[in-house]
Amino acid sequence: MSRSVALAIFFSVIAFFAFFFVLPLWETVKAAFISDKNTFTLQYVWNIFASPIYREGLVNSLIMAVGSTAGCLLISLPLALVYSKFEFPGRTVLNALVLLPMILPPFVGAIGVRAMLGQAGALNSLLIKAGFMDAQHPADWLGQGQMTGIIIMNVLHLFPILYLNIVAALSNLDPALEEAAANLGCPPQMRFWRITLPLIMPGIFAGGTIVFIWAFTELGVPLVFDFRRVTSVQIFDEIKDLSDNPLPYALVVIMLLFTVVLYLLSKLVFERGSVMGGGRATTGRVMKRLPMGLAMACSLLFALCIAISVIPHLGVLLLSVSTDWYGTVLPEGLTLKHFGEALGHELTLPSVSNSLKYASLAVILDLVLGIGIAYVTVRTRIWGRHLLDAAAMLPLAVPGLVLAFGFLAMSREGKPLHWLMLGENPLLLLVIAYAVRRLPYVVRSASAGFQQISPELEYAAQNLGAPPLRALARVTLPLIMPNLIAGGLLAFAFAMLEVSDSMILAQQSIHYPITKAIYALVASLGNGPYLASALGVWAMVFLGITLLGAGLLLGRKLGTLFRA
Repeated sequence: MSRSVALAIFFSVIAFFAFFFVLPLWETVKAAFISDKNTFTLQYVWNIFASPIYREGLVNSLIMAVGSTAGCLLISLPLALVYSKFEFPGRTVLNALVLLPMILPPFVGAIGVRAMLGQAGALNSLLIKAGFMDAQHPADWLGQGQMTGIIIMNVLHLFPILYLNIVAALSNLDPALEEAAANLGCPPQMRFWRITLPLIMPGIFAGGTIVFIWAFTELGVPLVFDFRRVTSVQIFDEIKDLSDNPLPYALVVIMLLFTVVLYLLSKLVFERGSVMGGGRATTGRVMKRLPMGLAMACSLLFALCIAISVIPHLGVLLLSVSTDWYGTVLPEGLTLKHFGEALGHELTLPSVSNSLKYASLAVILDLVLGIGIAYVTVRTRIWGRHLLDAAAMLPLAVPGLVLAFGFLAMSREGKPLHWLMLGENPLLLLVIAYAVRRLPYVVRSASAGFQQISPELEYAAQNLGAPPLRALARVTLPLIMPNLIAGGLLAFAFAMLEVSDSMILAQQSIHYPITKAIYALVASLGNGPYLASALGVWAMVFLGITLLGAGLLLGRKLGTLFRA
């Protein structure tokens, strides 16, 4: 590819990010610091910290994020160490099953948890039946422990992201370093604290940053649990009053500031860790064979964590096939009619069609941008190529809620992105929002593919008379097609089940994506929760197949897609 074409791709992508990433964020930041007299002010931000309600929301959001990250680390680190060091029965299968919690958005899983832990839920019914609880005074598990419930839901959904990153870090750790320490008499516990843990800290920080940001800005689970004293829900509640109220903008800026500081901190630690240590393994790691009892204990540890993590999914599945599930341990009857009704409902059928349309167009845009970014980053030596890669990764570090809010603010009448609305139809707005948010998956997948394929193949095609672009299209792209398919599948699946953009940008029911339709059904009377659960099961099947396919195509490299 000629230098002029590479530069054209470089400046086109930079322009895209400037217009559809930087500009929405800048508009939000500007509205938080510019007064109605068009002068700089800190008053709006001060008002947020001066308000006990908003302060409580920020504190609760931090508690939610710290608790979720700590919980994910407590689960992920032991599992990753066991998987990376020992042979045990079912190791490969159990490693694949760890991804199961990711096949359902956590707020959908919260529907199943509410059915089991509500005052008339399965747990109380079991305790009443066993004589451990007064039927007239059932425990309000969710009312008394909403924050704990939200943290648990986040942990069960997000720990695979941290697990994948730690496994990837351990696979790059040179076992010769641990062997040298062992030869010098260092016991196993000290080797872990002095050698292994410091060298895998970049991977822990990389995955932990994503988990923290995700949990800090989680919107769906607090909404389903009706816990409104968190910043994300406070922003969501203020959306209807954007014209004359600068406080939502100030809230978003404060949330953005927290996440940016954390992102920069993690990058500093990551770079420092890269300089200090591990690099790539120079020798292969030999898996240690354990006695049968210990090997079975490792398998049991994985199985137990997986079983606990899919409890919300089980609740959604049971609710989707229930004729009635209220005040009983198990559903009173089973039926499959909700699945048909879910796909035929006046709200859900258009939402499925909308999500397919939004996600498909977003993936096409992601593939075009992702191939160009990956090629320029890996195959060329032009100035600024690393800036291009960093720009492509930034959407992982910026909360979806913040970006969606920026798009909403910029698409109002008289704003630069108002043309994206197509009247009242948010089609282009959602397509670009989905594409920006999921572009990192395609870029990482395409970059991995280009790194695996020797450029000599393209040079050979060019020596035989093929133009550079034709050589790329006919030689390289077919060879990296598995990577493109994996990245595209992940981008498509997560776009189909995107929460923040869908909840904020789709305001009319005829334009609802799937996740907004599920939320609307949960809040409706009658069989709404049953239909929402049935739609959630369809989503589980769809995303489960997608993650399985991506995992088979990418293997251990799947973890690098969830790294900021």
